[in-house]
Amino acid sequence: MLATARTFTLDGLAARPVRVEIDVHRGLPGFTIVGLPDAAVREARERVRAALVNCGFEFPLSRIVVNLAPASMRKAGPGMDLAIAAALLCASGQLEWEGMDRFALAGELALDGQVRPINGALAIAEAARERGAEAIVLPAENGPEAALAGGVEVVPLTSLTGLPALADGVRGLEPEPLRLPLGLAPGAPDLGDLRGQPHLRHALEVAAAGGHSLLMVGPPGAGKSLAASRLPSIMPPLADAEALEVARIFSATGRLGAGLPAGRPFRAPHHTISAAGLIGGGTPPRPGEVTMAHRGVLFLDELCEFRREVLEGLRPPLEDGEVVIVRASGRRRLPCRFMLVAASNPCPCGRGEDDPDCTCMASQVQRYQGKLSGALADRIDLLVAVTQPAAEEIGGPPGESSAAVRERVCAARERQEARLGPGRSNAEMSPAEVRDCDLDPAAASLLADLYSRRRLSGRAHDRALRLARTVADLAGAERIGEGEMAQALQLRRRDRV
Repeated sequence: MLATARTFTLDGLAARPVRVEIDVHRGLPGFTIVGLPDAAVREARERVRAALVNCGFEFPLSRIVVNLAPASMRKAGPGMDLAIAAALLCASGQLEWEGMDRFALAGELALDGQVRPINGALAIAEAARERGAEAIVLPAENGPEAALAGGVEVVPLTSLTGLPALADGVRGLEPEPLRLPLGLAPGAPDLGDLRGQPHLRHALEVAAAGGHSLLMVGPPGAGKSLAASRLPSIMPPLADAEALEVARIFSATGRLGAGLPAGRPFRAPHHTISAAGLIGGGTPPRPGEVTMAHRGVLFLDELCEFRREVLEGLRPPLEDGEVVIVRASGRRRLPCRFMLVAASNPCPCGRGEDDPDCTCMASQVQRYQGKLSGALADRIDLLVAVTQPAAEEIGGPPGESSAAVRERVCAARERQEARLGPGRSNAEMSPAEVRDCDLDPAAASLLADLYSRRRLSGRAHDRALRLARTVADLAGAERIGEGEMAQALQLRRRDRV
């Protein structure tokens, strides 16, 4: 007999439809899976066999061929176990399920027949809705995240023994959608912990207001890492659409089971990370840290300790807001609209050439700073020199709280969204939008003079304009004046870093 079932395989962050076709016929007993399966899919033979027997079903002693269509697309992961088991029961005459084609099934099977959670349940539910499925059968643990998709009934299943009742039309209660926390986490680190450092605090506020990238250079213990960890606390809360984008990424990487953490994502990979780990890649392609930081902050501490080829991979994501992974099987686009925040010491010993205790040779400093190429530095909006705070500042009162700064940042973001559109910030302005910035003659003259004297690149010119627009938004000014332009150029001075 022949039976079919609908399921999905995860490809990056997207779910691709797969049709499971099972033929059970006479012959020497065997269980073959074809259709470019990976190792996890091929091992479904043993999981399905044990699960059927341990749930009281009979495993047919016949020739079993499972075809996963389309045969030209690679299938990965254990999420097709449930669909294979259901189709096998129908093909062997142990289960009568009329209209099974109207359902999509996804889940991993344990040897005792329990249905285990899978990655990407939200993407699978959205794909099932787009392809007209009446309902989707998923592990009970994945039910709340799949219910976020809306427009398709979510049927939770805990064990393979529940399939006969499901075939008879008996369904459990549909799970409540997972709650997306749009506010900040209670007890989150506060910017008030950063004492002194007025120039750094101002740079953090400008970066958060416009979504700009930031590089801090200074000696160890000056407050760079502390400042970076407080940055999410002054950023605006996630909007509904942004929270759903973050939830899709968490779901595809298997981190949504415990719920979505409050606040914006904050990722801080170690400097030994590989290019595939930071940007994305592998076989099959998986999201990297830049995608995990989507709509949040990617913090690279000890920037000059990262391998240069790893850092160079950041150039396209910073420009485009997405990662394009090209393989022989096709192209995958992964979103990565993040704020890059980096921290570095001025030299290998960390003290800097102005410190008499610095023992670094000029060649060592040049090699150390050479990890950051000019092309990548050109793509970083703010370049801030951080100095050691004075003793009276360290022992003094706390700085301005995150709540007060966040209020000004949110007001600036509202002005940007009114001008650019929902969810957009000044860092995302197109070249045409940058050219439309309203400058007074003194500001335009100041920028033109610096462009000529310092031979700025076109990219640096536009980034200075974006930065000046953010400074003006924080001040509530409709037009970029000479003061706002001077502040923006001061925040981009590479000779001070």
